Amino acid sequence: MADAKTFVANAPAWIDLSSQDAAASRDFYSKLFGWKIDVQGPEAANYGLAKAGGKDVAGIGPSQDPKAPTAWMVYIGTRDAAATAKQVEQAGGKVIAPPFDVLDQGRMAVFQDPAGAFISVWEPKKMFGTEVVGKDGTYGWAELNARGIDKATAFYTKVFGWTPKVSPMAEGQPPYTEFQIDGQSIAGGMEMNPMVPKEVPSYWMVYFTVADVDKTHKKATDLGSREMLPPQDFPGGRFSILSDPQGAAFGLMKMQAR
Repeated sequence: MADAKTFVANAPAWIDLSSQDAAASRDFYSKLFGWKIDVQGPEAANYGLAKAGGKDVAGIGPSQDPKAPTAWMVYIGTRDAAATAKQVEQAGGKVIAPPFDVLDQGRMAVFQDPAGAFISVWEPKKMFGTEVVGKDGTYGWAELNARGIDKATAFYTKVFGWTPKVSPMAEGQPPYTEFQIDGQSIAGGMEMNPMVPKEVPSYWMVYFTVADVDKTHKKATDLGSREMLPPQDFPGGRFSILSDPQGAAFGLMKMQAR
């Protein structure tokens, strides 16, 4: 994948980090991925636009809730945020933040799926979303870890028209679901490991494409990240999972050449 020049409805369109220490988060990710982060003014709540090669790739902003953990959010593209909010409620989800304008850039809303994971939507105006995907240091994949993947799958099928493709994994591992649009996989999901402490809710994980998973993983730990899953192979390539210095989980991945 290269420059994302066109907006795609019902597929991941943007990612951003809500941080309890936005300055520290900007420092960490700029060092890890080489991002140049342009902090907007108070009128934009000091939201930082992260750029790679001059293109918008992610956002980092201060958390609006002092009790909320630092976490990445996935935004799904929509042509009509208000209509999507109605579909969310009809499909058994919750509207956490009804659709609202983000200056003149677009409209967004925040929802919670029936399994408990938070997901947002983005209705573009001036800003269409991530301008580069699948390149070194940019968004690569979104993955749902759900306590009840079946009810989550039914929800996303109804709201966004995703088609699930379920594949068996290694013995003892839950099946893996690829969410597809027109036969193309745009996100993934699986049942959360029962070993995960029960206080951890369902959540969406963001993976970043990197040129070398092992090298970037070590760099992340050197910068203060905590290792959650060491670098390892999967059928499509290699990946690892970390928790950044502010506590947000994120993944690194490199797909095999096809």
